[in-house]
Amino acid sequence: MGHSTIYPTGATLYNPEKAWGGYTVYQAGEEGVVLIDMNGKEVHLWKGLLGFPAKIFPGGYVLGSTGRRDPKFGIQDNVDLVQVDWDGNIVWKYNSYEHIEDPGYESLWYARQHHDYQREGNPVGYYAPGLAPKTQGGKTLILAHKNVSNPQISDKPLLDDAIIEVDWEGNVLWEWLPNEHFEELGFDEAARNVLYRDPNTRSFGHLGGGVGDWLHINSASYVGPNRFYEAGDERFNPDNIIWDAREANIIAITDRQSGKIVWKLGPDYSSPEAKHIGTIIGQHHAHIIPQGLPGEGNLLVFDNGGWAGYGLPNPASPYGLKHAVRDHSRVLEIDPLTLEIVWQYTSAEAGFSVPTDSYKFYSPYISSAQRLPNGNTLITEGSNGRLFEVTAEHELVWEYISPYKDGRNTNMVYRSYRVPYQWVPQLEKPEEVAIEAIDVSVYRVPGAAAKGSDSVVNVETTLPFVEGAACVATSDEGKQGS
Repeated sequence: MGHSTIYPTGATLYNPEKAWGGYTVYQAGEEGVVLIDMNGKEVHLWKGLLGFPAKIFPGGYVLGSTGRRDPKFGIQDNVDLVQVDWDGNIVWKYNSYEHIEDPGYESLWYARQHHDYQREGNPVGYYAPGLAPKTQGGKTLILAHKNVSNPQISDKPLLDDAIIEVDWEGNVLWEWLPNEHFEELGFDEAARNVLYRDPNTRSFGHLGGGVGDWLHINSASYVGPNRFYEAGDERFNPDNIIWDAREANIIAITDRQSGKIVWKLGPDYSSPEAKHIGTIIGQHHAHIIPQGLPGEGNLLVFDNGGWAGYGLPNPASPYGLKHAVRDHSRVLEIDPLTLEIVWQYTSAEAGFSVPTDSYKFYSPYISSAQRLPNGNTLITEGSNGRLFEVTAEHELVWEYISPYKDGRNTNMVYRSYRVPYQWVPQLEKPEEVAIEAIDVSVYRVPGAAAKGSDSVVNVETTLPFVEGAACVATSDEGKQGS
């Protein structure tokens, strides 16, 4: 997919009358965690803090990590999870999941946190009326790594995604390991064969033959209060944990009491109940929309596309590893009981020609979606650092492009979160100034010629030019002039 080498960064569009105003937090490349207002002004920077993801809590507290393990020895292992105040002081820390001695490094205790965490009081880590995360105490749900062996899955070493809950003092109150529930995940024989041979092996330093990042869970949150549990469906107990596994194309709910998987979508999307959804591939940030927000109780997920899953070989996957492939993304809101797609944002809703231009909404990895109180959705199209807000009718009302690049020369943003102004009492509410959309057909950089020709001649035509078939069929083909 082609991208211009010249493009604007920062806030590029803002409609104050339709957007939900607040501050937005994200990881700014290697700079640290940054907080911006609706006009893209950087109002605060926690320099050096690593947000995987970065979250803002009431009172101007930010959560992140102070370091990451050398990738020669581990994959995305953060040393700790910390809560930092406005002035950068660490007011809470967890780093006692595993004691590690890596060659050439000081012996340290690690949290091995990655991808997600939640604080008691709020199930998902973003604003919902009446569901404020605790800042002076409470339990914390943490997604962490644990190296395991399980010959039922593979004869290779495995990197498991432990989901733990710790108290304010750092004591582990609950631990759940997905490798112990392999039979509940629903892999067919073809997927099991691929997993056994190659459980998504990642090779790092002293690990020799590598380690199998077999599920790569990237989100874990509480189900939270919801209408299904209130109607008697125990699967949706507010204390249960909903998580998603990028490499397996699975979204699931784990029962806190029994440890069993009680609700699941994927990895097989061919059943009559799920076939209309299509395969969800490499998804991120699957969670239940909290009570008090439009769509409460529904599943919201950024369906990345890209490449993921285990199954039968095909031309895109000769050995069946990452066998599902799609070159565009979707944001889906799904009723978890009926599996009806209640709302979606795809290339079609973005106004692109489908499928020829579907790639114009595409992030094959990372990314997220947050439901806002006015019914809008904040979307992080992470791989190209684009944050944007759309209405329920799919109108673009805010857009921001991160100007910060990382060591891989990308401006990727793992996730972003919008919080209300009152969560940051250290700042006065900023003036909200509209940003009109640029007409790209006439916009030119300095020195470039304007649109239009100096010399025009007319050529006699035989028939009027009518837009017709493209080289490949588009989604609206056959709908015109029938």
